[in-house]
Amino acid sequence: MNETIKTLRNHRSVRDFDSEREVNEDEIKTIIEAALAAPNWINGQQVSVIEVRDPERKAALAIAAGNQKWIEESTVFLVFCMDFFRAKLAAEKNGADFKIVDDIEAVIVGSTDVGIALGSAVAAAESMGLGTVPIGGIRRNSQTFVDVLNLPEYVFPISGLVVGHSKTIPGQKPRLPLNATLQKEHYDKKLQEEIIDQYDQTISSYMSERTDGQDTSNWSSKIAYFYDNGFDQYAKNSAPTLKKQGFHYK
Repeated sequence: MNETIKTLRNHRSVRDFDSEREVNEDEIKTIIEAALAAPNWINGQQVSVIEVRDPERKAALAIAAGNQKWIEESTVFLVFCMDFFRAKLAAEKNGADFKIVDDIEAVIVGSTDVGIALGSAVAAAESMGLGTVPIGGIRRNSQTFVDVLNLPEYVFPISGLVVGHSKTIPGQKPRLPLNATLQKEHYDKKLQEEIIDQYDQTISSYMSERTDGQDTSNWSSKIAYFYDNGFDQYAKNSAPTLKKQGFHYK
């Protein structure tokens, strides 16, 4: 097994950072260069990353993301945005209509490009011995991120990434077994319920061990709750901010 595969398979999200240890500009430059070398749709390069180091700005964004204190504790916070502003400038330069932002395809393309870049950034940072944790909570109050980061039209914050030196590294959370997520030739619906039952037991045991018995919740209960009403804040704020930023999909 090569070192790249080892790094990818050893991932775990870190939420305990050493605020006294800097992540320097050369390290961030290397991470972002690696992230933006990743594939993207039609070479449109629909991703921009905002590097945030200012303590007051990080504090405001930490609150907006749901009081995620690790945003403040680490020395640098990266905000990954889908960015069609440059594409708009390209359309204007060439006298073309800018129709993509009126279709849901723009959100699919932009989110996919951000996801690929973010994954590459995580791998790059961890290969350098740094800890990371993605922050989807930035969409809880996406308008705050737009305002604080001065994002222009056609730019929307998709996810954040905390990068820093880990104080403690958590145990690796078990994933679904591969036969649940790697399908052969066609999707096997019948297999999923049985696998979920087994995985619920695995996650319940993991949570119990990690919390000294204080939390024995399983995977399906957490997913069920979140997709019932746990995502209300996201639903309330993401769509209006997207529309305000110029994405008028139907």
